[in-house]
Amino acid sequence: MSCLSKKHRINSSRDFNKIYKSDKKWHTHSFVAFFSPSKNLKVAFVASKKVGGAVQRNRSKRRLRGMFVSFENRVISGNYIFVAKQKIFERNPQELEKDFIFALRNLKLLK
Repeated sequence: MSCLSKKHRINSSRDFNKIYKSDKKWHTHSFVAFFSPSKNLKVAFVASKKVGGAVQRNRSKRRLRGMFVSFENRVISGNYIFVAKQKIFERNPQELEKDFIFALRNLKLLK
């Protein structure tokens, strides 16, 4: 199962707002993780214009997506939103992985 298929994406603004208002969120150096409990696994990757131009925004979302795919089988079901920060480009892949583990552990989302 891949979390990147259409049925595993968060699309509606209502869903985004509901997840943003949820109590479970965690800030790291490179991103902010939001979580809302659900029976199904759904995920979204967001990068605002603060991150940079289109190339930087797409690159940051691609890095977050790649990191999430490596943890996909170890996280509990629910709705996830990962919002990239500007500092994501200052982090190498090992540091980004540590941030990911740190955020998921603090939110108690690892199986």
